[in-house]
Parts: sequence; structure tokens; C-alpha cells
Amino acid sequence: MPKVAWVAWWVGVCCAAAVTPCRLEIVEEGSGWPVPLVELRTTHGVRFVSDNAGVIAFDLPELMGRETWFDVIGHGYERSKDGFGYRGVRLKPEEGKTLRVEVRRTIIARRLGRITGAGLFAESQKTGRDLDWPESGVLGCDSVQNAVHSGRLYWLWGDTTLAHYPLGIFHMTGATTPVQALASLTPPVRLKFEHFRDGQGCVKGLAPMPGSGPTWLTGVASLPAADGRARLVAIYSKIRNHLDAYEWGLCVWDETKQEFERLKVLWNKSAESPKEPPLPKGHPVFWRDEQGVEWVLFGDPFPRLRCPATFEAWKDPKTWKEIPAPAHPVSAADGKPVKPHTGSIAWHPWRKRWVSVFMEAFGKPSAFGELWYAEADSPFGPWGPAVKVLTHENYTFYNPRLHIEFTPPNSPVLIFEGTYTAEFADKPQVTPRHNYNQVLYRLDLDDPRLKPAQQGR
Repeated sequence: MPKVAWVAWWVGVCCAAAVTPCRLEIVEEGSGWPVPLVELRTTHGVRFVSDNAGVIAFDLPELMGRETWFDVIGHGYERSKDGFGYRGVRLKPEEGKTLRVEVRRTIIARRLGRITGAGLFAESQKTGRDLDWPESGVLGCDSVQNAVHSGRLYWLWGDTTLAHYPLGIFHMTGATTPVQALASLTPPVRLKFEHFRDGQGCVKGLAPMPGSGPTWLTGVASLPAADGRARLVAIYSKIRNHLDAYEWGLCVWDETKQEFERLKVLWNKSAESPKEPPLPKGHPVFWRDEQGVEWVLFGDPFPRLRCPATFEAWKDPKTWKEIPAPAHPVSAADGKPVKPHTGSIAWHPWRKRWVSVFMEAFGKPSAFGELWYAEADSPFGPWGPAVKVLTHENYTFYNPRLHIEFTPPNSPVLIFEGTYTAEFADKPQVTPRHNYNQVLYRLDLDDPRLKPAQQGR
């Protein structure tokens, strides 16, 4: 290139104005609710994903002012197929303009938004809005455990991703919120956590148990003790080789240190003891029997162990009682058994029944991305016909947890979350920002499509 032409080209590049994004708003057809986690993909493979405000900041200079086709991928939110079978929308993005894209919800659950990770409102912020939203410093959080303790809702997460290195925190992280943490049960979700941090202000690990490998907590509960004070308790596992638990033990929250300390080791893997004994793990719920005795039930999703709901009973394995596994629920659609893998249960005051949202083991189309709803008169079952409420296309959504504490009195609403991750799927394209994070959903239990799961009431 001649020198004069090169200089002219360089001046043109340096003096080119920055592109002002075109604001694309993804909304649910009918309600107008913003829809997070909807991907728009151009014909040359550029991907955009809507944030918690349902917004995409489109900033491709090569397509500004041009009619542009976008494939729409939404895990339960879609556009109708055209004559060639494509699901998408044709738009003409222009700098500084706002365009609206309506998508039809095909799932029963309604996506409220992501509650962990970074950039929850990043796309909206690129268009000059939601600029006051704070960043936590956390990029990703694995499965949650919750307990109401000392008037606050405690949130504890597994492996946590940070920005400074591919290996993050592997000894649990956590935060607290008010018990009723959401001002509204409609999107956009704005759930603000108060994270536990170290002296430098960084999010810290909360379960530094001795031994190599990550520490995972489960069975987190707040139990009254004989001295009148409640104790926040959990059972921990030490992990090697990705998923192999080689030690289980009990641990208790130290209110001063703000971390869990080991109380006792219950089991170590060995040739003589290759399989762990029954343990108080999963998502606990409280239940009072006909004699008025309160128990804490542990299960994932359905109860498999119970003990009197006191700190002293919990730490004494002699008080633990195994619970037989209930029969698998059957699909309300075809009567075939639906094998639960993970999930949780709760007593729902509006339904006046026990309810469950659980992930199916080896479901379709995603092996670990299909979620079902079922009901029972007792926490021990039998569980009635199940209705699928959430599906994914080659993506995983595991360890769902019900948030019955968010349900207002006399309300049909049920809130749940789960971990949205590419793990255990068939080499999917990882969803930016959303992958390996917790996403919140809402079920309206007065939805007619749930009637088959509500037989007998």
C-alpha cells in the first residue's frame, strides 16, 4: 500500500466514531415481561444473549442499518418457524434505536432471571441504563444450599468462578439476604447479596475442611440447641477425581469466624468401607408428626433420612432414621415413570399439599435439563402424576431448589432456582455470562396445564 494511502486509511480508522448500540428488548408475547437468556445469532455466527432486563446491546458496525436475520434460541421461548424451518426474526438495527422482539413461551415455568455471576445487567448498561447495579466480583456459582438463620436467609454455593484465574474458590462461598429477598416476583430480578468476604474485601471460602480437594456442603439447616441458641449446621464432603467423595462429616457455623468448622468425621472411603452410610444430606424441610414432634427431613429430592429437629439430635447418628424411597412419579402425559435425580420439596400453603420440582435423570431432549412438578399429601409420598415444567436443548439445569420463603401468603406462586451449566451435556456452545450460574424461575400453580399434577384436590 502506498504511504499516502496507508496514512489515509490509518486516519480513517483512528477517527472513526464508536458505534452507539441498538437496544434490542426481548419480551414475552402477551405479558410483555422481559426475557433473560435468549440468544440471537447472526448468519455469520455472532451471538448475543439477553441480560436480566431482557436486553441485548447490538453493536456490530457491519450490520447497522442493514436488514439482518437473527436465529432465536431461548430454552422454552421461541419464534414460529418460517417456510424453511428457521426460527428467528428479521430486524434492521440502527444506532441509538430501540427494537422489540416478542418470543412465545412454550414452557410452563416462567424465567425470572439469573441471580448469580457477573454482568446481570451488562447489556442494558451498554445502552446507558441500570448503571447503578453493583458487581459482586463473582463470575459463576454452582449449586445452592439455603437456610433461614438468625432472621436472615443464608445462601451457600459450591465451586465459585472468579476473574483472576481459571481455578476459583472450591470450599464454598456464601451470602445473606432478607428472608423475603425479592421486592417483586416479576422480572427483571434484582436480588442483592451481602457476600461473606475476607479482610481485603474479597469473597472468601467458608468451609476450609482439612484434606485435599474441594469441600462441598449439603443438608444445611438452622436447628435449636439446648442452650436456647440456634446453630447453622451442614454435612460436608471432601472430593477427589471430579465427583468422588472420599470423606463425609458434620460441621457447624462459627458466628465469629463466619465459616464452618468440622465437628466430626462420619465416614472415610476405604476397602473395608467403600460405600457411605445414610447421611443427612440434600435440602432439609421441617415436618411435625401426629404426636406433635418436629422432625427435620433430608432428601434430594424426596426425604431419605429424618431426625428430631434439634442440634443435639442432628449431631448424634443414633437418632437418625432412614426413610424408604417412594416410587418414581409417573408422567401425567403418558403414564411412564419419571426417574428423579435431584430436587427439593416444600409444603405449599396455597395448595395445602407438599410440592416438588425435580430434575429427571436421563431425560429428553437434555439428559440432565428436564424439570418436573409433582404433588403429594405427605412428604413421604406417594407422589402424584408429574408434569414437565422446564426443558433445555442440550444444556443442563441441575440441583433445583424451591424457595417457598418467597411465596406470599395465599398466593399460587412457587419460585425455584437451579444451576444452568454445560456440564454433562453433549458439547454445547457455552452461554456467555450465564453458564455455571443460578437461574430463577416462577411457577403459577393455578396454571391449567398443571391440573394433571393436582389430582385429588
